[in-house]
Amino acid sequence: MEDDNKLSYFFLGLGLGVAVGVLFAPKSGAETRDFLRNKADEGTDYVKRRAEELRDSATDALDRSKDSIRRHKENLSAAVDAGKQAYREALRTPQPE
Repeated sequence: MEDDNKLSYFFLGLGLGVAVGVLFAPKSGAETRDFLRNKADEGTDYVKRRAEELRDSATDALDRSKDSIRRHKENLSAAVDAGKQAYREALRTPQPE
């Protein structure tokens, strides 16, 4: 029950804040709407820019990871080949009895 009261008071405060803001706004309604629209557009541009930066960063990290995996795979393949070669040489070399 107490949470319902808190929520009611929140919405009452929100409504009063909006009403006071509209009544005492220093600009006309059209100017205020333009101002809010411009701020919303700036916010949208910021979010798009940040999303693009994050996408580029993720792409770079993915490319670095792929490169690292490729190098590790090549090193492992070279080590396996070296082990095979050493095994073949050991089979060819006569063992002292």
